Amino acid sequence: MRILWPLINAAQAVYTVVWSAGWITVALVVSALRRSPAPGLALARHVWGPGLLRAGGAQLQVEGREGLDPSRAYFFAANHQSWMDIPALFAALPMPVLFLAKRELAAVPFLGRYIEKMGMVFVDRSERRQTARTVGDAAGRLREGWSILSFPEGTRTFDGRVQRFKTASFAAAIDAGVPVVPVALEGAGRVLPRGGFRARPGLIRICIGEPIPTAGLTRDARGELAERAQREVERLLEGLTARAEPSCPLKPHPLTPSPAELERGDDP
Repeated sequence: MRILWPLINAAQAVYTVVWSAGWITVALVVSALRRSPAPGLALARHVWGPGLLRAGGAQLQVEGREGLDPSRAYFFAANHQSWMDIPALFAALPMPVLFLAKRELAAVPFLGRYIEKMGMVFVDRSERRQTARTVGDAAGRLREGWSILSFPEGTRTFDGRVQRFKTASFAAAIDAGVPVVPVALEGAGRVLPRGGFRARPGLIRICIGEPIPTAGLTRDARGELAERAQREVERLLEGLTARAEPSCPLKPHPLTPSPAELERGDDP
């Protein structure tokens, strides 16, 4: 198998390029004819994403989806382990989602065009003015009723641990008044590790946490909101990886102890 894996991975890489180029083209044409990104996003959820998961030998297990209302908008904040996170999240979430995407992806053939035409938001952190524009664009999409997904770490993790969440994008959720939903992914980094194309069959588990309300918050609270979302993602991820509790712990973890807990001396 050590001899065969490079050949298998080369075939998978070719398949990924051809599959993506073909379905992105179909998505762009259909969405242009319908004058809506909805058909293109539906193809990503039901065809493109599942097809890439199958090609990579990935099985998908999703928990917590029943806690979402597909008719409303959410701001999803997820940890980032692998490029396989993107098709997995497309397939896992029960509604179409727009991603916050790095500006560099605009130059990628087919993909950059798809991101632009679907109404997704490019992130450019090179200037403060560009960051403000990103927040404004994202808030506008949320007000229109679209859900947005962000990887607040800013890049894929090297060691599987959740990196500190950047705070700027959370201002969009506050401005639009939509809940922030923490999402934990586990296993994608083993299916497709960072660095090269070395896919291996495996299980990707996704745990969707309970929505965190933003009603009444101001932009000054974006740092606290980001920290809360990060702690929830870390807690959900711990539940997925712990041997004794291999499922998704959905009960919210209190951010501050209640008076009764203080009297008992409980550690929050």
